[in-house]
Amino acid sequence: MGTAFDGNAGVGVNRIMRSVFAVSFLSAFLAAGLAGAAQCPHNPDALGTSRVLVIDPNEHSLLGSMQYRETLPLADREVVLTFDDGPLAPYTTRILEMLAAECVKATYFLVGRMARSNPELVRRIYNEGHTVGTHSQNHPFTFHRMSVEKAAREIEDGFESARAALGDPNAVAPFFRIPGLLRAEGVEEYLSSRGYMTWSADVPGDDWLRISADEVAKRTIQRLEAKGKGVVLLHDIQAKTVLALPKILQELKARGFRVVHVVPSTADRPKTVTAPEQWLVAGARPRPKKPWPQVLASTTVAERAELPAPGLQSFVLTLPDGSRAATPQLPPRASRSVIARAEVPLPPLPPWPRRVDTAEVTADPDLPAPSADTFAVNRPVSADGALFPVSLRASVDPPVTGSVARPAKKRAKPATATAAPPKSLRAIFSSQTPPKPPAAIRARPRTPDSKPVTTSSLRPD
Repeated sequence: MGTAFDGNAGVGVNRIMRSVFAVSFLSAFLAAGLAGAAQCPHNPDALGTSRVLVIDPNEHSLLGSMQYRETLPLADREVVLTFDDGPLAPYTTRILEMLAAECVKATYFLVGRMARSNPELVRRIYNEGHTVGTHSQNHPFTFHRMSVEKAAREIEDGFESARAALGDPNAVAPFFRIPGLLRAEGVEEYLSSRGYMTWSADVPGDDWLRISADEVAKRTIQRLEAKGKGVVLLHDIQAKTVLALPKILQELKARGFRVVHVVPSTADRPKTVTAPEQWLVAGARPRPKKPWPQVLASTTVAERAELPAPGLQSFVLTLPDGSRAATPQLPPRASRSVIARAEVPLPPLPPWPRRVDTAEVTADPDLPAPSADTFAVNRPVSADGALFPVSLRASVDPPVTGSVARPAKKRAKPATATAAPPKSLRAIFSSQTPPKPPAAIRARPRTPDSKPVTTSSLRPD
């Protein structure tokens, strides 16, 4: 009974928590709607900003379903507008005017050198209530290839330029978007270690491509409808973005989308209460923790007393009978019989190298010096005392003693004819008589109409 009661209690607690989150979101939407109407008195039909989402960068460092597992915890039909690469007049100025007319708040990711060139626009963005993030110092498209040290300089210089333009270090949000979304794990780890949140996006507007302003608005709205919510990526330095933004805002309002303003949490501004599963992209799993290396919490270890130095008693061995005795002094070359008796077990002898006992070798007596008789060859002798000629045959199979050897016959040399003087080729060919044709051809009668017989006419048909 106790176990069943505990299980029912757990289910009840989960249902209560879900209800609390649902009520909190509903109340936030209602309050945001009233606040939006109150913040835009000059335009009662304005799109407005539905609510403010306060997030802690230290809890969620990577955002955007285009590249990461997590994104902002938005409800259905909620959208966050972001603008990159600015500020740049007159485009940034026109976009600020359109957002102010609709009472919409956005997030800007500024390039450092652009902020230093247009500090008055940076201050206007901040003073009109928008969030100011950074987008590196020089906007290089090599973040995925450069070293972490070089990327760190780009990141820090960009933040310093934005802070210098605003004159307040706390006015810049710890939000960063990598140029070109060319991410690198080392850069992301550096940003996380510095407390910066890396932003990607959910819905790209493609306003950096060679397309018309109408196509930018069309793609943005179609992708938002497909996802149902998300972070929109646009650029406030493009003329086509200025032309497409009025239609985008109009379509957002007509289709029931609500704009959410994102700001970082501070000591005076606590984060918005959210559930962990609200940050996960649909179908994505939580990022697994790295199995190694892990930082373990160290505990205080009591100091141990120093161990004594080893002595002879430290090497006492246990004998087969169970008694303990010190290691006996064995001769350096213990025989196998001593080892077999095994008063003390010894390790096996190494197979190599071994010392081999060599017997003393006595010196050989001096050999005599070689003489002519040393190289004498036994040659067979004939009956008359003549020596046979030395040959391979004679050394292998000598003739029988007493036989008469026949003298070798000398071959007569052929008579050499006197060489005729050389002739020229013309003389050689002119001296040769041509071959006579066959008798059948010679006997063939020749008529006036017949043609002379040639060798080609003798070929078989």
